[in-house]
Amino acid sequence: MDPLDPFAPLVPLDPLDSEGPLARERAHLAASRAALRAMREDAEALDIRDVTANWVNAAVLERQLDERIKSLADLAHTPLFFGRLDYLHAPGAEQAEGAEGEQFYIGRRHVHDADGDPMVIDWRAPVSQPFYRASKKDPMDIMLRRRFGYTGGGLTAYEDEHLSDATEAEQTSKLLQQEIERPRVGPMRDIVATIQPEQDEIVRSGLSGSVCVQGGPGTGKTAVGLHRVAYLLYAHRERLARTGTLVIGPNSSFLHYIEQVLPALGELEVKQATVDDLVAHVEVRGTDDAAAALVKGDARMAEVLRKAVRSHVTLPTEPVVVVRGSRRWRIPAYELAEIVQELLARDIRYGAARDALPQRIAHAVLVRMEQSGEAPDDRVQDAVARNAAVKAAVKAVWPPVEPAKLVLRLLSDAGFLAAHAAGILSEEEQRTILWAKPPRSVKTAKWSAADAVLIDETTDLVSRTHSLGHVVLDEAQDLSPMQYRAVGRRCTTGSATVLGDLAQGTTPWATRSWAEALGHLGKGGAVVEELTAGFRVPREVIAYASRLLPDIAPGLAAVDSVRESPGSLAVRRTDDLDAACLDACAESLRQEGSVGLIAADARIPALAAALGAAGLTYLSPGEETTPDTRLTLVPASLAKGLEYDYVVLDEPAAVVDGEPDERTGLRRLYVALTRAVSGLIVVHAAELPAQLG
Repeated sequence: MDPLDPFAPLVPLDPLDSEGPLARERAHLAASRAALRAMREDAEALDIRDVTANWVNAAVLERQLDERIKSLADLAHTPLFFGRLDYLHAPGAEQAEGAEGEQFYIGRRHVHDADGDPMVIDWRAPVSQPFYRASKKDPMDIMLRRRFGYTGGGLTAYEDEHLSDATEAEQTSKLLQQEIERPRVGPMRDIVATIQPEQDEIVRSGLSGSVCVQGGPGTGKTAVGLHRVAYLLYAHRERLARTGTLVIGPNSSFLHYIEQVLPALGELEVKQATVDDLVAHVEVRGTDDAAAALVKGDARMAEVLRKAVRSHVTLPTEPVVVVRGSRRWRIPAYELAEIVQELLARDIRYGAARDALPQRIAHAVLVRMEQSGEAPDDRVQDAVARNAAVKAAVKAVWPPVEPAKLVLRLLSDAGFLAAHAAGILSEEEQRTILWAKPPRSVKTAKWSAADAVLIDETTDLVSRTHSLGHVVLDEAQDLSPMQYRAVGRRCTTGSATVLGDLAQGTTPWATRSWAEALGHLGKGGAVVEELTAGFRVPREVIAYASRLLPDIAPGLAAVDSVRESPGSLAVRRTDDLDAACLDACAESLRQEGSVGLIAADARIPALAAALGAAGLTYLSPGEETTPDTRLTLVPASLAKGLEYDYVVLDEPAAVVDGEPDERTGLRRLYVALTRAVSGLIVVHAAELPAQLG
């Protein structure tokens, strides 16, 4: 078989092939791995003892060197390169002599030989872009694009597209399809070898602008966000090294699931957190009912808090008299009031204004000194600002505010809340968020997650929150307006990538529109992109789940899956739910890959007991699957963002009934129905929700 035959594009490994294309590609892989080992050995051999001026520089350089060594690790079961581009001309040097026919191998990181010549090009480099975007209509100066297939770390096949040959028909890549469908065991994998043109456009968008990605199940929005971080760190490394990056996920299980993607791409320094981690000023030990959480999460609470903070400022009624030597300098109350009102009008942070007040008073004193013929300097002004009389006046007029104490008083004192929520919250809303039994102190209070966000907002009103260079916010549709504000504070001077699906919002305050959410985030000018091509969920499964869309997200486009998989969906009615679930799990475990048993939270104890009695070992969400333990028991409330090769869904009606209202329940069901990559078995004893028909 001719390996370049356009009618047989997938070329498997021929054990007798010792001089053909596959042998040459395998030789290049071996040479590239050797070059990567040499790069790592060179880094390990560096002696920095004589090149640093002091111990601080030495520590910084040593840490950077350690990170460099880690980034050069060769992951044995991860392909070092996954594609090759044959350019018609040398990129950016079309006039150079001998430029035609230049080849570039595309991989996860840059690898060069002993002479510094590239053997593998980083997928983020400009020269790699055509690997993802070139087509017959726009070949981007590419003559041939070659994809490689791997088993473990060994190269086993390749596939060619002759983009400059107009006579060859456009074909669906079999290797691409196989990579997407490859069984999933362990944490989330990167999609660097399978990025599609519409995804690549988002990944490579600039650092200065924020992007919001609306994507249904299986469209790869999470992977796009993570690859965007990796790309931005490549293109703007120095800037982001100073300002920092952060990935925010919905829960720790989700973060554990995705945590290996960036290291596989050579990025080790990106921090991950949940929103609760960001606002952890107090220990969260309590919960709110839905009504209270809805009010506390409303953006109007920001104005209530602002008014409560500023209420601590009182206009002075007494003058300030500063004694220096034999002279007394008097600043009348009306002039002090003008200074205070000016600071209030500037609307700067409470703490910054409080720090500025003694200097402003001292300046007024210095003006009088100069008018009397003295020539005070900055040292005199600083001394006056530290004068006991000035300090006493500042404490009386602009006292310090402790954010947690203020929120405690707001939620405990009906009069204090009414004074600052009047015209903002209704009386009923005020009663909803007041504690029935006020705690005695900040430490004894049973703070809720929503309370912690209020404290974070108050903290920012007092002193500015540090801003990062870029923040990725995943599963954003479940955030409250106040949570959006908390995230937005972390990127006021940077940009954001917001990822989510309006149809998967399962909180009472779930996002109604991205325009509204981006406004709360402080990124109203962000570009909203929609991913509608599905790569993960089979067409039969996503079509079944999409029956819910008219009820849960009217007007939202259904995902159009590119994968047909006959037999991937089974819906089974039974009289013995536990036994039917066990049978479905055993059936799924006979296939290769991971299996998720998803059920309403209330059903988890019964299913856990049934699995234990049957001798089926299982994991909890966030625990890493292994070849020996591939079954995970998943409460429906934790299924979002996770994926399994095969899913068994227990009793859809119970998933819906487990939520406070039908719309939220149907959205939770939509999430559960769309976690499968290869097959879904729905087991039910009760009637299915009518929307599933």
